Amino acid sequence: MEAGIVGLPNVGKSTLFNALTMSKTAQAANYPFCTIDPNEGIVSVPDDRLGRITRYIVPKKIVPAALRLVDIAGIVKGASEGQGLGNKFLTHIREVDAILQVVRCFEDPDVIHVSGNVNPLSDIETIELELMLADMQLLETSLSKAERTAKSGDKEAKHRVEVIQKCLTHLSTEQPLRKMHLEEADEKAIKTYGLLTAKPILYVANVDENDLEGKGPLVSQVREFAAKIGASVVPVCAKLESEIAELDEADRADMLSGAGLIEPALSVLARESYRVLGFQSFFTAGETEVRAWTVPLGATAPQAAGVIHTDFEKGFIRAEIYSLEDLEIHKTEKDIRSAGKLRVEGKAYVMQDGDICHFLFNSVK
Repeated sequence: MEAGIVGLPNVGKSTLFNALTMSKTAQAANYPFCTIDPNEGIVSVPDDRLGRITRYIVPKKIVPAALRLVDIAGIVKGASEGQGLGNKFLTHIREVDAILQVVRCFEDPDVIHVSGNVNPLSDIETIELELMLADMQLLETSLSKAERTAKSGDKEAKHRVEVIQKCLTHLSTEQPLRKMHLEEADEKAIKTYGLLTAKPILYVANVDENDLEGKGPLVSQVREFAAKIGASVVPVCAKLESEIAELDEADRADMLSGAGLIEPALSVLARESYRVLGFQSFFTAGETEVRAWTVPLGATAPQAAGVIHTDFEKGFIRAEIYSLEDLEIHKTEKDIRSAGKLRVEGKAYVMQDGDICHFLFNSVK
């Protein structure tokens, strides 16, 4: 799973990315187009359930879920027409599963704003418009190709033509595709296009150190806008989080306490990104390791087993599952089993967030 960090130049994208990935490299220069190729990093998804499990099952190592992030160069007005190497950057966004849009919600005369003044709603509108224009261009090009194929009687091409026309009609109302309902078959017909405005979006309000909770008027504007489209907002002070990320564990705790934070805002952001992507975690626990595994919401037990190893899915027999709450009550797996709390689930079982599992399978030859 992969999320792309996007935004106008100088909104704090690279500072945020470096903090998230605990990078100690120099910050990007203070001018537009400072990044040409996307930077990629892996971010752990904080989950206190891992620590709770290890109170009773002590492993040699703990492995959290992970999220891949891509820092995509600043998009500017006209990106869909190639401004600022826009087409190259938009291609990078097509390859990710979700969009994290960093919106500047702080004033700083020393940091140039590409538009000359700080206006988060204008920034959001600029990015959204460029993504919609890029989608329209791609769909119009794809429509011509699909129509030519459809003339031969190809049923899939005919269906694709219908779906593309639906999408173009929707985009013509200046609404992103994520606000349009498509049947599963329709989504499949255009899945390979990587349509930008169909991707889930999370707004990251980059705030000043005096507004860590994001209660100021600029963040309020973003929250009101996001609420209307069913999106979420996470306030983050990228500058502070970058400083925190540079510290060792003890100094980090002191700085968090001094700032009145229980945990880094980046931890909240990582978890919310995970949720926006539509994923959940299940756990395996033993003396070797306690690990969080990632599956989409709605995944079945065999599909979850397949995340560990494809042979587990192919030879799936059953899953033995218990909850963290049962572990905290009964203390050991043996006592969970004795209490009749160890559930045996088959191929039709839909995984629940937080399930602790053992999978039984036949070896596949």
